[in-house]
Amino acid sequence: MTSLDRDTKAPNTIVLIHGLWMTALSWERWVKHYTDKGYRVIARSWPGMEGDIDQLRSDPSAVATLGVTEVVDHYESIIRELDRPPIIMGHSFGGLMTQILLDRGLGAAGVAIDSAPVKGILVLPWSSIRVALPALSNPANNHRASSLTADQFHYAFTNTLSDEESERIFERYAVPGPDHMLFQASLANFNPHAATTVNFANDSRAPLLLIAGGRDHIAPAAVTKANYKLYSKSKAVTEYKEYPERSHFTVGQPGWEEVADFALDWSVEHARLQLPAAPISDSLRRPVDPEMRA
Repeated sequence: MTSLDRDTKAPNTIVLIHGLWMTALSWERWVKHYTDKGYRVIARSWPGMEGDIDQLRSDPSAVATLGVTEVVDHYESIIRELDRPPIIMGHSFGGLMTQILLDRGLGAAGVAIDSAPVKGILVLPWSSIRVALPALSNPANNHRASSLTADQFHYAFTNTLSDEESERIFERYAVPGPDHMLFQASLANFNPHAATTVNFANDSRAPLLLIAGGRDHIAPAAVTKANYKLYSKSKAVTEYKEYPERSHFTVGQPGWEEVADFALDWSVEHARLQLPAAPISDSLRRPVDPEMRA
């Protein structure tokens, strides 16, 4: 019997949430790594992204108008089926979704890796704008799903790797993503009911670790630091960790094991420091979908 089996309150499940232009396949190494440690690992793709990657690449219409709230709801429904609160980890837009899920009262601990910007981050570096600009430059793209080119992917995700290494990663993982999410994130500060809203003063949410990469072009460390500072008024545990030489593709870049182990060890430690919590149930108050408000 493992320690996970003996401790019926410790998290025994890890939920992994991928980001834009990726599917759950991007977590494949982390899934095995955590499974080998005795955890149940749930890594499911966003709605409409399940199944064959080649089919998604040829016809991304199923995800063309997918938004942040729909994806968060998707993972919330998965989490509510579990017998105890899991550790939630998300990368890029998955990191943003992790923060929203914790704000909703879910999870034993959360890790947001290279998170997309939450509402309240006022200034984005040029490298972030450069990645999103092709989609944002045309308002019609708000209802389309588009892909990065191999060169754009190299700049955005794998800028620390060679052209050949980047090409292999691009061919295995890259898929079209809903441009609608880029519009939601970029216009959030002008929308009183933005889907990327988080209650930074929430004192009752689970512990949150924000991880940044010092060479990340999509979500530079400055963005993650700004995100961290927004939580300054909360009594809930929030910590920041930076890896100076890591890119946006930190979940697959060589040395990913160090990040994965730190994220897990931190989560387990801080989840155990929390007061005993009741299993997740439908009695938890679910916020009104901000995009459905009049």
